[in-house]
Amino acid sequence: MYSFIYYVGRKTIGIIEEMGRILILLFQAFVWMALPPYRFKAIVKQMEFVGVKSIFVVVLTGTFTGGVLALQSHYGFKLFGAETLVGSIVALSMTRELGPVLTALMVNGRAGSAMAAELGTMRVTEQIDALDVMATNPVKYLIVPRIIAGIVMLPVLTVVADFLGILGGYFVGVILLKINSGMFVANILEYLDLDDIFHGLTKSVFFGLILTHIGCYKGFYTKGGAEGVGKATTEAVVISSVLILVSDYFLTSIMF
Repeated sequence: MYSFIYYVGRKTIGIIEEMGRILILLFQAFVWMALPPYRFKAIVKQMEFVGVKSIFVVVLTGTFTGGVLALQSHYGFKLFGAETLVGSIVALSMTRELGPVLTALMVNGRAGSAMAAELGTMRVTEQIDALDVMATNPVKYLIVPRIIAGIVMLPVLTVVADFLGILGGYFVGVILLKINSGMFVANILEYLDLDDIFHGLTKSVFFGLILTHIGCYKGFYTKGGAEGVGKATTEAVVISSVLILVSDYFLTSIMF
């Protein structure tokens, strides 16, 4: 009994300590984000890495998600003779939920894991310690550009995913399933508001912050050599993905 209580207490303390380190690192990142010098070249480089190099996977994800939505919703609406509502369902689903969430998960798997691996390698090879020795703040130098890139580029990628998802839904619905194109587009325009798009983009900002910060945190505090880098990368992807899905629920409950 004593050993069980000791185990639970130790795990609880460990979780609380890790949450504290995450919040402290986030606070430091926001403080250094506001202070000069501003490393625009590093920010642009990370924006390219997070955004431009993720376009292909986002294009595929958004297009086929919209197509699957059209197929599934057409089957259900056909039972009630309401096939023309497929367009509105595709548009609302993509802009409110699937666009931001799937984009964040795809970018997390590609860019978030890479951030954790890169910073983790720098930690175990003592490159981060070398920055401290050279009086260069590692949070300012390594983490701030990545967080800014995530916050800026996730909404841009979400717009791409939303547009191509609706386009994929249009192709499947109108071209393959022979839904009237005029009614398909008219229902999108009738039911889709700017607020739906804005709320989805607001979510993507939070998702971009989550995936970059957790990736950087796990990499920044890596220990244990090459094995530790692999463990940190895996934990970064898993924790970020779970936090994205959990935060999506709370953001949805607040916005809608």
